Amino acid sequence: MNNFKLKNTLLNENGMPMPKNITHEQQTPEQNYILAALSGAERDRLLKHLDPVSLELGNVIYGPNQHISYAYFPTTSIISLQYIMHTGACAEAAEVGNEGMLGLPILLGGNATPNTAIVQTAGQAYRLDQNILKREFNSAGKMQQLLLRYTQAVMTQMFQTAACNRHHTIEQQLCRWLLLTVDRIPSGELLMTQELVANMLGVRRESITEVARGLQHSGCIRYRRGHILVLDRRKLENSVCECYSVVKKEFAGLMSGVH
Repeated sequence: MNNFKLKNTLLNENGMPMPKNITHEQQTPEQNYILAALSGAERDRLLKHLDPVSLELGNVIYGPNQHISYAYFPTTSIISLQYIMHTGACAEAAEVGNEGMLGLPILLGGNATPNTAIVQTAGQAYRLDQNILKREFNSAGKMQQLLLRYTQAVMTQMFQTAACNRHHTIEQQLCRWLLLTVDRIPSGELLMTQELVANMLGVRRESITEVARGLQHSGCIRYRRGHILVLDRRKLENSVCECYSVVKKEFAGLMSGVH
């Protein structure tokens, strides 16, 4: 069963603690990959419309078929895109962190999606009204180029996740998920229970417990209730499948060729 609790309140300044080296006041647009790539008049137009927000672990930003009014540019938070079945079972299709933006359906003409966007890692983000986003995108400037390339990267992530979940072991899937997650946060520590990780991957919690125990025994991670700390990244990379490098390469080339 899905263990995420749907909440009416999206933003909560007194929720989960923020990452240690970034506070709400210290957040800057340069901490988001897309916003950092903007310059000149395009950057100036956009910055005055960005609202800094704090996102709490477990907040549902939008649910299935809900109208999407805002786009989000995470800086230290991570948002999980999931499909939740009628039975309550769920699986993650993609993650959105400081490399990108939540709200692509706004640009694709749908303004809604059958997926659910849930805050996976508490932290900071910038919120932008959908009308401002559309205006900047339709101006055919650098923002348009960046978001088109980002859309391709997200599609690659979704396709690779589907293939990974079908053909690779739970250990490989967990290593992929851990590496992609720590790539998006300031530290190597995740505030995440094994039960929630199991929900992300669409597998049984007992399977995650067994695999996590093995990774801890080998010195890759340290786990205590609600906390997962990556101790040896190189060992994780040796245990992961090729899916991690495919997704990482796609996002690494996001800015290539954008002028």
